Amino acid sequence: MDKSSDLVEERLFLDGPQSRIRELGRAIRIFREVIYGFRKLHFVGPCVTVFGSARFAEDHPYYEFGREVGAELARAGFTVMTGGGPGVMEAANRGAMEVGGRSIGCNIVLPHEQAPNPYTDTFIEFKYFFVRKLMLAKYSYAFVALPGGFGTMDELFEIATLVQTAKMKQFPIVLGGIEFWEPLLDFLKNTMVTGKTIDQADVDRFILSDSPKEIASKVRAEAMDRFGLRKTKAKPHWWLGERKNAKQSY
Repeated sequence: MDKSSDLVEERLFLDGPQSRIRELGRAIRIFREVIYGFRKLHFVGPCVTVFGSARFAEDHPYYEFGREVGAELARAGFTVMTGGGPGVMEAANRGAMEVGGRSIGCNIVLPHEQAPNPYTDTFIEFKYFFVRKLMLAKYSYAFVALPGGFGTMDELFEIATLVQTAKMKQFPIVLGGIEFWEPLLDFLKNTMVTGKTIDQADVDRFILSDSPKEIASKVRAEAMDRFGLRKTKAKPHWWLGERKNAKQSY
């Protein structure tokens, strides 16, 4: 199935009930994509996922900011995972790779194809947004949201909701770029907290910073001190088709 037919199939998926046979086939395809993601990412951790816009060019200040964030996270011992596209995602992957860190991209098939950036050690492409978001969430000890659009907001608030509802541990959520994120935090405080649709603790959970070094330092402290991350080795199993060079340590 080519990418254009993939996209038609995905639109049909959200087009209401269909035949039981079609729905069963779709469920199997989704399951295969989930298992594919699990197998590819099982040994990549510990990760920090960086969200951000695909639209910033290399000469934009936010691109350079993302590059520095990726580098500092890699220096702190983390694998840097992004959506695998251009812009801020590319910048974070690039920063990690440039300092010898590990860099992962989880791309999505889109009508206007989002080309993978060249700065990833492992690159995975998904057809379904919700499967991709699952992978970006599952393997990370922290989440860094850099300036972005609807996709970044969607990913950021999904993580915030998972933490708020205790479906996920209280992993740190960092907002990188004070000028960009302060208006949003003001809205959360002045409208949503005041209106009692969220608690002040939900806002206080966000870490706001303009410093890549501070971001990496806080993420590492949380992972090591609060969640007990220690140096370990994940052992691959030959009977699952896992290679010896798949080992990942921290």
